[in-house]
Formats: sequence, C-alpha cells, structure tokens
Amino acid sequence: MFDLRLDEIVEWIRGKGLSSVAVQLPEGLKVRALEIADHIFSKAGVPVTILGDPCYGSCDVRGSHRKIADGLVHFGHAHMPSVPVDENVLFIEATVDVDVDEGISRIAPSLPERIGLLATVQYIGALNDAKRSLEARGKKVVIGKGDPRLKYDGQVLGCNYSAAESVADEVDCFLFIGEGEFHPLAAALGIKKELFMFNPLTYELRAVTESRDRIMRKRFATIEKAKQADSFLVIECMKPGQRRTAVADDMMRKIIAAGKKAYKLSLYDVTPEWLLAYRVDAYVSTACPRLAMDESARFEKPILTPPEAEIVLGIREWEDYRFDAIRDQ
Repeated sequence: MFDLRLDEIVEWIRGKGLSSVAVQLPEGLKVRALEIADHIFSKAGVPVTILGDPCYGSCDVRGSHRKIADGLVHFGHAHMPSVPVDENVLFIEATVDVDVDEGISRIAPSLPERIGLLATVQYIGALNDAKRSLEARGKKVVIGKGDPRLKYDGQVLGCNYSAAESVADEVDCFLFIGEGEFHPLAAALGIKKELFMFNPLTYELRAVTESRDRIMRKRFATIEKAKQADSFLVIECMKPGQRRTAVADDMMRKIIAAGKKAYKLSLYDVTPEWLLAYRVDAYVSTACPRLAMDESARFEKPILTPPEAEIVLGIREWEDYRFDAIRDQ
C-alpha cells in the first residue's frame, strides 16, 4: 500500500557514491525493514543497518548516523524545512495513492458548508482531489498553509496544527484525511472547531470530540495533582526537532519565581525509567507535547507541558488552556 520508492533509494545511493546506509522507520513500517534491507543490498550492493530505536517523526532523525553508515534513509515522514539535516539523509514519505471521490460523495451530506482540509503526509496528495470533490457537491473548501515546520499545505503533525490555525476563521469544521487519531487530535486540541476524521480506505467518518474530551479530563486531573508539587524536573529533549532550550530555561525561571525548586535535565529519549532517580514532585517536559499528553500514565509523577505548568503555577487559568504546539518561525 505504501510507496517506499525502493528503486529511487538505490539510485540515490549510487548517485551519492555511498558505501553503506542506515534505514530509520516508524513502528508501523518496521515490518518492512528486512524487505527494504534485502532490496538495497541486492540492487545497490551496500550493507544496510536497521536503526531499531523508536522513531516518532522527522523531529527524530538520527543526527549521528554517520557513526553507523555513510547515508540515512528515513521512512514515513516529510522533512521539516526549518530543521537542518545532513546532506546524506533521504526522506521517503511512504505516500498512499488513493481515489477519494467515492468516499467523499458518501460523507459530503454529513459535513457543514465551510470545510478546512488536513492530512498526514501519507495522504497529502489526496487533498486537492478531496477539495474538488467537495466543491462539486456545494461545499466551500480551504487548505491552510502552515509554518516552516510543515512541508506541505494542509499537513498536520502530532505537535503542530498551524495549517489548520491559518484558516480557522474561514471554516465551520475541519476534515482530516488519514488513519488513526494521533495527528488530528493535535488540531482538535488546539483549534476550537469541530474536527472529523475520514479514513479514505474504509470510508469511515467520525468526530474526534469524545477522544479530545477524554484527554482534557485526564489533563485536568494531572494539573490538579501537580498543584501540590514543590519541586519540578524541567526536561530538555536533545532530538533535533524537539530541542527547545529557550522554553526549558523560561520554565526554570517561572518555577523559581513561584518559590518552587526547579532542576533542568537533558535527555535524548525521555522515558519513565530515566527519570526514576530524580526525587522531585512533578516533571515539565519541553519535548514533544504528546509525550506528556498521551503517555502520562507511564510516569510515576505528574508530567506537564509548559502551558500546563503555567496553570499549576498560577500564571495561566484552566479556561485559557493551550495545547503546547511546537512552532518554527
């Protein structure tokens, strides 16, 4: 189903004159890792190293790949234009070619008049077709342009919904084309508009309201628990697309100004196991916001995003809750 562009990879290796490559894949594509390695080795004649660590996005590109191989092939994500990468890194977006017209014809009557379209990179090529199909059925459709963290118009990441934000005043709802809730939930949490998910393979249409509200209830409980904290561990992630030193330093100042203790910790992978040694009351993560929001049950202490920490410290009210989007100017 996914276009892995294997022959293009071989040509890229030959054109670069690489003597070895590493491949980095998200969890959903790791089942194809051996097939990919076999193809590259048989066609390009170079050894392949599979990077087995978790990979969550192009924010997670292995910057030290040259210690392992001459080049790196990163699968499943688009390059973030604002995040510099080595010249010997190739992004394979693993797109899906799908005809959305029939599915759109089925769901169009259920949608409001003014619609903003969003997609993951796998289905970004379907946005213009979906726009034409919806407009042919009387809808007004826009595709927003995001900040420099996004390569494509209409693209949404788990940490960035700026493409939706740019057109929020022009639409009644957003329609996300893709699979799974991870990406559309970022927009649903950040934009006060109804958001529908449309799976172009199954034609399923559903709102993400229930999932969004469930997350918000959990975040409220975490924030209330963290209000008892006297000491905080502020976590700075060293991954290229997640490192926010200025945000971490700002949180340190705010915590100390509130009369609390603050300690700064630098990590590449932020996992519960790596935090157990530090005896604090709560964590503030400046890494991917979805770590705190989606994985909080795995952590021994309350783990907060920076805007949530501001609520705990009395700087921000719950009614002014803000999703901790990572933005690039």
